[in-house]
Amino acid sequence: MKVLMVSWEYPPVVVGGLGRHVHHLAEALAAAGVDVTVLTRRPSGTDASTHPTDDTVVNGVRVIAAAEDPTHFDFGVDMMAWTLSMGHSFIRAAIARLRDDERPDVVHAHDWLVAHPAIALSDFFDVPLVATLHATEAGRHSGWVSGHVNRQVHSVEWWLANSADALITCSSSMRDEVTELFGGGADGSSELAPVTVIHNGIDLTAWSFAERPVDAGPAELLFAGRLEYEKGIQDLLAALPAIRRSHPGTTLTVAGEGTQLDWLTGLTVKHRVKGAVRFAGRQDHDGLVTLMHRCAAIVLPSRYEPFGIIALEAAATGIPLVTSTAGGLGEAVIDGETGTTFPPADVAALTAAVRTTLDDPAAAAARARRARAVLTEEFTWPVIADRTAAVYGSATRRTPRPLARPVIPERPLPDRDPGV
Repeated sequence: MKVLMVSWEYPPVVVGGLGRHVHHLAEALAAAGVDVTVLTRRPSGTDASTHPTDDTVVNGVRVIAAAEDPTHFDFGVDMMAWTLSMGHSFIRAAIARLRDDERPDVVHAHDWLVAHPAIALSDFFDVPLVATLHATEAGRHSGWVSGHVNRQVHSVEWWLANSADALITCSSSMRDEVTELFGGGADGSSELAPVTVIHNGIDLTAWSFAERPVDAGPAELLFAGRLEYEKGIQDLLAALPAIRRSHPGTTLTVAGEGTQLDWLTGLTVKHRVKGAVRFAGRQDHDGLVTLMHRCAAIVLPSRYEPFGIIALEAAATGIPLVTSTAGGLGEAVIDGETGTTFPPADVAALTAAVRTTLDDPAAAAARARRARAVLTEEFTWPVIADRTAAVYGSATRRTPRPLARPVIPERPLPDRDPGV
């Protein structure tokens, strides 16, 4: 089987978790005997004169990295123009470099940013289109998309979902979200292809396990991830004063970067915990592992989380998990068994969950060991690759049909904290 995987990020161009997911999945599929070509891009801000289209084989995966066009588009300012330009370069690179005997049997799109090239190439090669939807714009905004660009993104997601011949989501909650958001058009005639839940995977060899040190001193908590509203760091900061009252000296290290850094820094002043919080910025792999081995617990208070791969990575290192039940986190972490959980945005419950973990380090360590054991069975990349290959094998090209414009859930966003 020949698979053309289309992704806007792939090493060495990695923006977030999607790039790592596609990378590990592609290599695991290749190791299982699938002929995988990844269609991706060269670094932002480059052009064909300095970074021409690259066509290489890395760890059994053919990687076609399309050169950027010379247009002056900035993703942060001209997101849709930038995305369309990227799509055009992808299509030209694929058509120019894939010979007749290299035509794919299936095209696999990862998220809305590659909808245009993936749909076009599926049509050009007349093969099934599989789409993995890693998150949704509406999900990030509590079910509503009120901004102009938000509506554009939602409409492209809807188009990709309704053009696909098979859909994959990383959790059952994401499957329900996708079905609800994209399962109907303005005329009510939309019908999605089958949706298969395939959890994200983890390379256990990259995340070394360490037993929790017995330390009677003050605890250090860890948050790792993007500094964005939906990650719920504001709830952790609000809980920290109460945690410190019952466990004096407790500190928090925040590893990551994002658009809400200034706002979150201000919250440390508001909650009078500035001296107890360290914003450590983005960490490389070794730095993150070091923090996970050192800290007493990792707290992931997401308000929206399609899956939360950081929870898998953290559990592999042996750090106790304290997570919200948002989305995929609620499926991956079992309260009292593999971690301690709480409802999203519930500061009191978050406080109680952290206190439970800090009150009994031995029990927390036992839960952490069980979490790693579960990962070795359910979330390894060979298992994920096998399930994905099964979707490829069962996908059949549906009869093309005209699509009406999607119904877009427009409404002002719920009130949020000032500055967000």
